[in-house]
Amino acid sequence: MGLKIGMASLGCAKNQTDAEIMLGILAEDGYSLADDPADADILVVNTCAFIDSAKQESIDAILEMAQYKTEGKCRLLIVTGCLAQRYKDEVLRELPEVDYVLGTGEFDRICECIKNAEEGIRRADCGSADRTPDDRLPRILTTPPYTAYLKIADGCDNNCTYCAIPKIRGHFRSRPIENIVYEAERLAESGVKELILIAQDTTRYGQDIYGRYALCELLEELVKVEGIEWIRVHYFYPEAVTEELIETMARHDKICNYIDIPVQHSDDYILRRMARRTSEKEIRGKIAMIREKMPDAVIRTSIIAGFPGESEEAFEKLCGFVKDIKFDRMGVFAYSREEGTAAANFEDQIDEEIKQERLDTLMTIQQEISLELNRKRIGSVIDVIVEGYDEESFLFYGRSRGDSIEVDGKVYFGTEDEVEPGDIINVEILDAGEYDLMGKKVC
Repeated sequence: MGLKIGMASLGCAKNQTDAEIMLGILAEDGYSLADDPADADILVVNTCAFIDSAKQESIDAILEMAQYKTEGKCRLLIVTGCLAQRYKDEVLRELPEVDYVLGTGEFDRICECIKNAEEGIRRADCGSADRTPDDRLPRILTTPPYTAYLKIADGCDNNCTYCAIPKIRGHFRSRPIENIVYEAERLAESGVKELILIAQDTTRYGQDIYGRYALCELLEELVKVEGIEWIRVHYFYPEAVTEELIETMARHDKICNYIDIPVQHSDDYILRRMARRTSEKEIRGKIAMIREKMPDAVIRTSIIAGFPGESEEAFEKLCGFVKDIKFDRMGVFAYSREEGTAAANFEDQIDEEIKQERLDTLMTIQQEISLELNRKRIGSVIDVIVEGYDEESFLFYGRSRGDSIEVDGKVYFGTEDEVEPGDIINVEILDAGEYDLMGKKVC
C-alpha cells in the first residue's frame, strides 16, 4: 500500500494501549509508520478528555497535526479516543480539518475508518462506549521494549461525582483471564520483562464476568509466564483491597511491592460528596493491613485538592492525614469542574487560586515526607531495571520495584560494568533526594 501513518496519543496508559493496538492493526494491513508527522500521509490523534487541561491539550494536538495537511504531505486527519467519544459532534462541527472521528469502542475499525475517509465520507463512528473490540489483536509497543502496559479491564461503574470516565469509557468490562495471559505470553516472547496491569479499577477485576473479584486468580496465572520478571499493578480502590490480595502479592517475588491506591481525600463528608465507597477509618485500616502483611510495600496515592465544599477544616484534616500516613508516593490534582458530572452542579465550588494554594501546600508536605523516606533507604541494596544513561550526571538510571514508569522517581547509579536497558541489577543506595535515589551497581 505504501501509505505512512503518524500517530499522536495523549492521556492515560489505557488510551496508550488502544493506540498501540491501532498501530498493530495498521501495520498488519500494510501501512508503514512515520516517525515524523511531516512524512505521514495519514495522521491519527488519539485524544484524552478526562479534565479541561487534557481536552485543551487534545485540541491543540489536533490543530498542530492539521497544519501538516497544508504544510506537509498529510491528506487525512483522523481523531480517535476519549475526546472523540465524548464530543464527536463538536469535533466535526468546530474542526473542519478533521476527516473522520472514531470512538473509544471502535478503535479496532481504524482501517475501515481510513477507507471511508479516503472515499470522502466524513462522519463520527462512535457507537456505544460499552462496545468491546476483539480481544486478541496485534499491537506495537510505544513503551521501552522491556516494559508494557497490560489492560485487564475497561470502563468503570464507580460513578464518582467528579469523574466523566463512565460516560466516555462505558461500564466496567473485564477481559477473560485466558486472553490476558495469552497477551502476556506474546509480550514476554517479544522481550518484555515488566508488565504493568491497568484498568480504571483493577481491584474489581472479574466481578462482571466471574461474579467475584478475580485479580488474585489472574496474578496467580501471570506469575507463571516465563520471561516476565516484574508484575506491577495500578489503580487499587481502597474498599476492594482484601487481605487475600495483599497476601497473594506478598507471596510472589515477581509481583512488585507497589500499591497504587488513590484515596482522593480523607474527610468523610468530602468522601461522601465524591461518592467514594469508603471512610477515613476504613482507609487507615486498609493501609495498616497492607503494611502489616507487606512491610516493604511502597504505597502511592492521589489526592484531589479543592473539591466543592472542602472547608478549611476539611483541608487541614487532609494535611494531617497525609503527614500521619506518610505515603511513599503522592500525586495531587486541583479539582477540575467537568461538565456532565454531578460535582459540576454543586454550588460550593472553590476558587481556582485557593485550589492551587492547597495543591502546593500538600505537595510541600509530601516533598518532606518523600525525602525522609528516601533517606531511610541509604545503605540498602535494591533491584533496579536499567533505563538509560544521563549525559549530564554521567550516571546510568533506572527504576526500582517501587517506581512505576513515567509517574515516579529514578535511581541513578554508577558502574564500570556494561549494562543495557532492560537489565535488572542490584544497586546500593548511597544518597537520596526528594524523589530520586543515587547509588552504585553491586554484584
